[in-house]
Amino acid sequence: MCNDYRLMVELASVIEEFEHLKIKIRFPEGRPNIEAREDIKITDTAPIVRSVEGERGAGELVQRRWSWPSPARKPVYNFRSEGREFASNRCLIIADGFYEFTTPKDPKKKRKDKWLFKKVGEPIFAIAGIWRETDDVGEAFTMLTMEPGPDMAPYHDRQIVILERDAWVDWLDPTVSAKPLIRPLSGRALSVEQVG
Repeated sequence: MCNDYRLMVELASVIEEFEHLKIKIRFPEGRPNIEAREDIKITDTAPIVRSVEGERGAGELVQRRWSWPSPARKPVYNFRSEGREFASNRCLIIADGFYEFTTPKDPKKKRKDKWLFKKVGEPIFAIAGIWRETDDVGEAFTMLTMEPGPDMAPYHDRQIVILERDAWVDWLDPTVSAKPLIRPLSGRALSVEQVG
């Protein structure tokens, strides 16, 4: 499952994308210094936009750790979405690409093949996530997963939930049911290229 993604877009461009969708972004901890990052890995700190309680069309942009420790101390970086409503602590994980890894066809090759997926025609996209407070690491987030859509099925048997733009404001509103928002993208919505 997704254990590496990227965000190469500047903060001003991220804010602009949310403004186009009429989502007001707040910075409760001040404007974060977001640097372009080719690889955001498990336990790294990264930007998320989370709901503002009682305010539809608003979100807080904060930086949090990706993954919280499970009872067995393993990082929870992906979380199955099937059959769940997520009635609180929803967030949007901002990205412009994510990676999946496959076993190479050449048995002599030791490293897995690395594939970069991007949303066609969009500078950024939002991955459906949830966050929680933990005793160990403070607040942390995880990505929701589902059955793969047509673009992902040749590479993996699961995929992260990428929300359509018109669903971003609804995802940030926990009174809106999560189930109709969690659906695969149509075919050819993601571009893919081998990068390693």
